[in-house]
Amino acid sequence: MERRTLLRRGDTVRVIAGRDKGKSGKILGIDAGRVTVERVNIIKRHTRANPSRNVRGGILEKESPIHLSNVMIVCPGCGKATRIGRSARPDGTRARTCRRCNVSLDQ
Repeated sequence: MERRTLLRRGDTVRVIAGRDKGKSGKILGIDAGRVTVERVNIIKRHTRANPSRNVRGGILEKESPIHLSNVMIVCPGCGKATRIGRSARPDGTRARTCRRCNVSLDQ
């Protein structure tokens, strides 16, 4: 059973657990309860050269996904990691809001 998340690609998040605790970055992708955050959870990948894909061999560093529960969104208003609330707009749509300062997280 896949749960829906209120996080989206491009949101700035802070890591709250694990070896990269305290680091911040933008979400690069979300898949199956895991998020890939730029410059967080860097792994080394040993790759073989592949002439058909024009890839050089060697040791590449890239981001690895981490679990959704280990990140919190950073509010653009107060600059702190916060939970996400939902509020209704006058036109009937719903917007994501900061639970600390009630600022909209959707631009």
